[in-house]
Amino acid sequence: MVQQVARGISRRDFIKTTGAGGLALGLASLLGATRVVAEPRTLKIGQWSHFVPAFDDWFDNKFTKEWGEKYDVKVIVDHITSTELRARAAAEVAAQKGHDLFKFNDPPPAYEDQVIDHADIIQEVERRKGKYIDLAKKSTYNPKTGKYFGFSDNFVPDPGNYRKDLWDEVGMVPDTWEDVRIGGAKIKKKFGNPVGIGLSQEIDTNMAMRAIMYSHGSTVQDEEGQVVINSKATVEAVKYVRALYKETMTPEVFTWDPSSNNRFLISGRGSYILNAISALRTAQKTNPDVAKNIFLWKTPEGPVKRQGLEHVMGVYVIWKFAENIDLAKQFLIDYIDNFEEAFRASEFYDFPTFENAVPDLEAAISNDAASHPPDKLKVIGTALEWATNVGYPGYATAPIDEVFNTYVIPTMFAKAARDELSPEEAVRAAEKEIKRIFAKWEKK
Repeated sequence: MVQQVARGISRRDFIKTTGAGGLALGLASLLGATRVVAEPRTLKIGQWSHFVPAFDDWFDNKFTKEWGEKYDVKVIVDHITSTELRARAAAEVAAQKGHDLFKFNDPPPAYEDQVIDHADIIQEVERRKGKYIDLAKKSTYNPKTGKYFGFSDNFVPDPGNYRKDLWDEVGMVPDTWEDVRIGGAKIKKKFGNPVGIGLSQEIDTNMAMRAIMYSHGSTVQDEEGQVVINSKATVEAVKYVRALYKETMTPEVFTWDPSSNNRFLISGRGSYILNAISALRTAQKTNPDVAKNIFLWKTPEGPVKRQGLEHVMGVYVIWKFAENIDLAKQFLIDYIDNFEEAFRASEFYDFPTFENAVPDLEAAISNDAASHPPDKLKVIGTALEWATNVGYPGYATAPIDEVFNTYVIPTMFAKAARDELSPEEAVRAAEKEIKRIFAKWEKK
C-alpha cells in the first residue's frame, strides 16, 4: 500500500487522473515504482442478496472482478439478506468500521451524519449520463442541510402482478383499487385464489400501504415536513384495506416476509400481488405454466389519483469512516458507466436513476425474449409517471426513515384489518407515534 500521495496532489484528484490506467500504474508514474507495494488495495462492498440471482453472479464474478483488475484493487462483496441490512448498518456505525460502500434498499437519511456528501459523485455521473431523476434526488438529498446523504444507482418499479386467466374469467382488469377489491372478491369466491398484499412488518407491506394511502390523497407528511396523517383521506384508506382484507385475502398476510408474496403468486395460489417483476422472473424459471398467465399493470388508481412508490430504492452510501473513500467514489462512477449491463444482468429489475444510463430501455422491455408475449413488461416503462418516494410529497428525512423502519404504517392498517382498533382509532394511534418520532428528531 502506498504510504502517501505526492505533495500537491489530492487523493480525489489522483483517482480522476489515473482513470483507466490503473491505480498502481498511476502511482508508479507519479511517485516512482519503488514507492508502490505489490499488495493491492481493497474495496469492501456490502449489499443485499438480489432477488434476481443472475445479477449477483454478474456483479460478483464479472463486473467487480474486471473493475478490480483494471485498477489493481481487490474487491470484496458481502451479500446481506434484505431483512438484515439495517441491523448490519447500525453495527458498522457503532463500531465505526465496516464496508467502504454500503447499499440500502430504501433511503437511509438517519445516517446523514455518518456518511460523506455524495454530491461530487452525482455531479460527475450527471455529466456523463444525464440528469439524476427527481425520484432519486428526493430519496437521497436533505434540502435543509444541502447534503446528498446517499447515491442512488437504481429504483425498481412496483406494478401489479395478476393472473390474467383468472381476471378474464370475471371480466375485469385490476386497474383501480376498487377493481382489485371487487374482482379479487369474485375470484376468491369462484376459484378460491386470494389477493396477496402483505399486512406485516416488512418492506413490501410498507410500500403497498403507502401506495394505497397516496392514491386516496393521504400522506404521512406534507411538502414542508409537517405530520398530516390524521385526515379523512387516511381513514378512508384504512377502511378500504380492512374491506380488501376481509373480502379478498387470508390471515397469512399478517406474517409475511419480503419474499412471501412472490412465493404466493408463483405457487399458483394468488390472483394479485403488488410487487416488482422478480415474481414473474422466478415463475418463468420454476413454474412456466403459471408464468404465462402472470401479467403486469400499473399501480392501481385510487379515488384521488394513480400514485404508488418504487418497490426498492437502491441507495449506496460511503461511510465517513471508510478506509478507501476515493476508491468507493470511482467505483460508483464506473458502475453507472456500465449500468446498461447491470440493467440486463438484473433481467430488467433494476431501473436507472440517471436519464441516459440505459438509452434503449423502452426497446428492451418491449421485446423481452423470456416473456410471452414479448411486450409483457412494456407497462413498467411508464413507472416514473406513477412511482414516487418514501416521504412524498416531501423528501425522505430522518423521521420519515424511522417511521418507515419501525413499521408504523403497516401496524396502523393491520390493527384495523384485524378489528383490534377502529379505522379512526388506528389512525390516531399512528399519528401519536409519528409525532413522537418527528419531535425526537426535531430536538436533534
